Amino acid sequence: QLQLVESGGGLVQAGDSLTLACTASGPRFIEYNMGWFRQAPGKEREFVAAVSRGGLNANYADSVKGRFTISRDNDKNLVYLQMNNLKPEDTAVYYCAAKVTSATYWQQQWYNYWGQGTQVTVSS
Repeated sequence: QLQLVESGGGLVQAGDSLTLACTASGPRFIEYNMGWFRQAPGKEREFVAAVSRGGLNANYADSVKGRFTISRDNDKNLVYLQMNNLKPEDTAVYYCAAKVTSATYWQQQWYNYWGQGTQVTVSS
């Protein structure tokens, strides 16, 4: 059983940066591929970024590529999402998720564990 808790959300202005953190508690964190998803008001939850178990491979949604960076610290059971040049359309609740499988990182149905989410609001 893995428990995930997100932190670092808040209200920022367009162009600002923000770093989200996901703290995992439970055994064998390194065995999980990790992802970030987000859900904007009135929209479905969507994939943002994913990182492999060892942290060497990362994938991003086209909408955040070049602006967001996902990373992990397996010694501290942490996953980060560094968000630069934020836009109003990045406003959403951001969720951290973990899964055992390696493939289909963009499909949320394969993720086994989810956090409660943290709100990010970007004003124009």
